[in-house]
Amino acid sequence: MQHGEGKKWYEVMRNYSQELYSQNNREKYAQEFIANSQTSMLPMIEKMAEMKKHKPALYRPYRSIGTRYMKRNHIGQVVPLEDALQVLERAQSITRIPCVCRSAIKGVKNARYCFALGMDPFKVFGGFPELKGSLEVLTLEQAKALVAQFDQEGLVHSIWTFKTPFIGALCNCDQDCMAYKSTVSLEVMEVMYKAEYLAHIDPAECVGCRNCMKYCQFGAIEYSSLDQKCCVNLEKCYGCGLCRSGCKKDAVSIEAKALF
Repeated sequence: MQHGEGKKWYEVMRNYSQELYSQNNREKYAQEFIANSQTSMLPMIEKMAEMKKHKPALYRPYRSIGTRYMKRNHIGQVVPLEDALQVLERAQSITRIPCVCRSAIKGVKNARYCFALGMDPFKVFGGFPELKGSLEVLTLEQAKALVAQFDQEGLVHSIWTFKTPFIGALCNCDQDCMAYKSTVSLEVMEVMYKAEYLAHIDPAECVGCRNCMKYCQFGAIEYSSLDQKCCVNLEKCYGCGLCRSGCKKDAVSIEAKALF
């Protein structure tokens, strides 16, 4: 509501503008974020998970402070394919970059699943040789084709701020994402937020093949052996829409949350 003027906040063009990017030292923040992502972010998440388990009274204020900090500076929201394509249309520029999460977690330095939006990549990433050599400036058509391909591969699309509300990245994530670990698997801090949609499975069309379950990164698709149908757990659903890719009967759709 604060940044979206009553609409989806990522539909507001100003959130992609060079005017906004030039304010509040956003370029410097992006450089510092890349540096910290390579070295300290994963240990911090793991430390918070240990604190949550063994020192819950100490963990709670840390979580609150950390969540407020991230909301001001670097948060993400899941978007389905159609909204991800619209985000690309709003961006001033699109540069394919290596994923810092997969680099930190898996040690894979050239997993190029992420897109920097509206930033001068050579200024932001120029000080990181392992990233600089893999930068690829894309046309809108090339970026859209890649995102559609990633969707078929079962990767979750998410947008990311660099000092909210400037939208500086579109990522294509799986469970190797540090934000996924923080928000979903370890539940130590809210960093990645659910989409503005929820999935729906039409029981009249569902044949119980369970292909949709293979695509869901959030464990939100459940199967009833009694009915031999799949259904969506709305509490777990992130509205990414990937389950649609697994359904051969067009039984799966996404609906705006306002309709539920």
